[in-house]
Amino acid sequence: MATRAPRGFGQYGGVPRALERVGERWALLIVRDLLVGPRRYGDLKAGLARIPTNILADRLKELQEAGVIRRVPMVRGGYELTPLGRELAPVVAALERWGWSLLGEPAEGEQLTREALATALRAAFRADAAAGAPPTEYVLHVGDASVAAAVVGGTLDVAPIGPGAVPQPQRPGAEPSFEASLEAALEPAEFGELLAGRLPASEVRILAGDLESVERFRATFRIEPVEPVGPADAADAAASVA
Repeated sequence: MATRAPRGFGQYGGVPRALERVGERWALLIVRDLLVGPRRYGDLKAGLARIPTNILADRLKELQEAGVIRRVPMVRGGYELTPLGRELAPVVAALERWGWSLLGEPAEGEQLTREALATALRAAFRADAAAGAPPTEYVLHVGDASVAAAVVGGTLDVAPIGPGAVPQPQRPGAEPSFEASLEAALEPAEFGELLAGRLPASEVRILAGDLESVERFRATFRIEPVEPVGPADAADAAASVA
């Protein structure tokens, strides 16, 4: 079945052109997952459990035609981002940070995937705070998702781990030598509170490591949500301007 051409907005500009290419439902979530690494069709379907198979196939074809993704020759059924697609990394990170202001409690049936957890850590990473810290490895288990994050100087390398995780390419060069480590388990809502700076270090379930490592995590990874303006607040703001 031929993929339909993207619907135009009748406007000449970067935002409308970008939305014509990646603004369809599920498209940016596919990009988000591919930012973590190449994925097979089955991996993408497993990570986006509610996407119908025909929609996933359509989105993959549309993103290929837009030059955002391409097939991976070495992996049967595999996809990866093109250089153009990888330019969406800061866009996805900005949307991730913006979305934390609207997150709230997890709704029934909502899941936190490994790829979503990795994306949240990348969006929350503060290179300036990490630059002066000792090389540290953080292993987080949030709900059913697990990732390992290596922080060395002002750099972050994060990868999904655990049963069913897609194998990641080996890091170039020698493996980093860590001076500190932390392994912790959290519920998704607790993870949100931790990134917002509202969960005290003493309330984190530490599997390995110490409170000092938790405090270092709190300084290194932070998303400070902006509280949405309610109707009463909007009315007060309008009255103050009048």
